[in-house]
Amino acid sequence: MYYIDPHIHMVSRVTDDYETLAKMGCVAVSEPAFWAGFDRGSVDGFRDYFRQLTEFETKRAGWYRIQHFTWLCINAKEAENVSLSREVIAMIPEFLDRPGVLGIGEIGLNKNTRNESIIFLEHLDLAAKTNEQILIHTPHLEDKFKGTRMILDMLCDDRRLDHGRVLVDHVEEHTIRHVLDAGFWAGMTLYPVSKCNPQRAVDMVEMYGPERLLVNSAGDWGPSKPTAVPDFIMAMRLRGHSEASIRRIVYDNPLEFFSQSRGFQFTPPELPEAAEL
Repeated sequence: MYYIDPHIHMVSRVTDDYETLAKMGCVAVSEPAFWAGFDRGSVDGFRDYFRQLTEFETKRAGWYRIQHFTWLCINAKEAENVSLSREVIAMIPEFLDRPGVLGIGEIGLNKNTRNESIIFLEHLDLAAKTNEQILIHTPHLEDKFKGTRMILDMLCDDRRLDHGRVLVDHVEEHTIRHVLDAGFWAGMTLYPVSKCNPQRAVDMVEMYGPERLLVNSAGDWGPSKPTAVPDFIMAMRLRGHSEASIRRIVYDNPLEFFSQSRGFQFTPPELPEAAEL
């Protein structure tokens, strides 16, 4: 089955992973900017990172016929450096019109601090002024519910934002309803040993239905599995879900959400899927 991974950090993966993803049916990836495992010290460090995302990763994915898209921001984990964060936010517009840039992300909160909230709001202001889509990171810590509520409140307070153009990622059983009820898209991020796994993601599909739901692998530099979306596909099949239902979540929904961005120029695969032959 063809699929799109809407949240995967390929800069931290080896080229062999692109080959494996292609063999398993991945036709496109969307890569948000994120924290690289250490704090960067200058705006030029971010400029080089954004060039890597918009130039090199696009080329590397293309070697395996995978289309690469990206999002730009300074991650919440580096938002305590407010002056640097503001320099990065001021620099982001240099890249917004590049091919494959889908919007601002992944922005959000990490420890729910005042500085993180300040920088989150300034990212929202940039997105509103430039008419960009938004991809949100919600905290992984024990105060995930509180952080998610803070994020949703700040989003809802900004009347310039179209909720249908915002994806709130890393939802779990206790946060997904609040995200969907507010009209946002919800992303389920799969991990092999922690947070949400494929079976729990299927549970959430069965509880809330497929509308405005996406599933992704994260595929970052920590313990993660870039082929987690195929694991979700298998888990859905083992529960008896139809191929059309599965395809809606892993292919149709990402297309619908991303198609709202002017930077999403997607070319469908030329070959039909095996089930269509």
